[in-house]
Amino acid sequence: MKNRKIIFTVINDLNYDQRMIRICKSLVGDGYDVQLVGRKLNNSKPLQNQPFQQKRFNCFFQKGKFFYLEYNLRLFFFLLLEKYDAVCAIDLDTVLPAFYVARWRKKKMIYDAHEYFTEVPEVVRRPQVKKIWEWVAEKTIPKCTYCYTVGDSLAKIFKEKYSTPFEVIRNVPEGNKIQTDEFENQTNIILYQGALNEGRGLEEMLEAMTAINDAQFWLVGEGDLSDFLRKKTKELQIEDKVKFLGYLLPQELRKITPQATIGINFLHQTSLNYYYSLANKTFDYALAKVPAIHMGFPEYKHLMKEYEVGILINDLKRETIFNAVNKLLQEKEFYQKLKNNCKQASQVWNWQQEEKKLLAFYKKVFS
Repeated sequence: MKNRKIIFTVINDLNYDQRMIRICKSLVGDGYDVQLVGRKLNNSKPLQNQPFQQKRFNCFFQKGKFFYLEYNLRLFFFLLLEKYDAVCAIDLDTVLPAFYVARWRKKKMIYDAHEYFTEVPEVVRRPQVKKIWEWVAEKTIPKCTYCYTVGDSLAKIFKEKYSTPFEVIRNVPEGNKIQTDEFENQTNIILYQGALNEGRGLEEMLEAMTAINDAQFWLVGEGDLSDFLRKKTKELQIEDKVKFLGYLLPQELRKITPQATIGINFLHQTSLNYYYSLANKTFDYALAKVPAIHMGFPEYKHLMKEYEVGILINDLKRETIFNAVNKLLQEKEFYQKLKNNCKQASQVWNWQQEEKKLLAFYKKVFS
């Protein structure tokens, strides 16, 4: 096992991918040689020091089909020439070069599904693009021996769809890295952390903020809707109640999350990717002792049965959001109960526990 080299392939900037940073650090700690490969954006900050190797491709194209073509070609030739024992492709957008080069070179091939890629809103609304990604999935996933994903719902779906078993390694934070000091803020903070993308209920949250006067709404991250949401904030004349914090490094985000009064994890039910998701922010909020509002989707219902760390809503109507926020802000005894439950959940929902499954998985890969 010692000195086995694993290359992980992603299509995003490496500095902000907390899940991959945790995975790579855990495997390095267990004696593997690890390299994480991603891309460099025009506004990328210098790479943070990590105990594993990192490489970013500086692509000429930044988005669209030409970007995917360029990135995958660069990745193909990189994997063709680099020395390694196994390659792990993260989602469908890096799986083709990883799968075929691993086959030709007789290396171990692993597939890590962060999401239901063929059902994300950006793909579903473009039928031809969806067909291409479904073709990619059908050509590769059924032939991958070693696969894992982030939740039980997706594992079940993928097994039925591709006749390949998927193990579950949840995207939970490191418990000992979460700042849990109590903060005395002058105002209540409603926090969203993640990509500012379609289907996240962010426009609806802004609409609800027009009626919420005893809290601020903080957004951490950027995405396809960044400009639209900032414009919407101005149109609704709620600039004094909304704060865009932009991209934050993991260590910076860990200082922000515990300051929140309420976390939000809103998703549109029309997306199967969202309906069966188990977002990492779910655990980030809980470990920071921040009660949150989640959708009443399968994975979140299951979690709330384990530990009631928030409340569930079934739609994103302005009134529904307002009532949920108001319940957490006004019912102090209920809110404190949820905070206490967060503390209990943090003993179980942490990377120290989940890491054991990760290391067992990779031990099996190389056994």
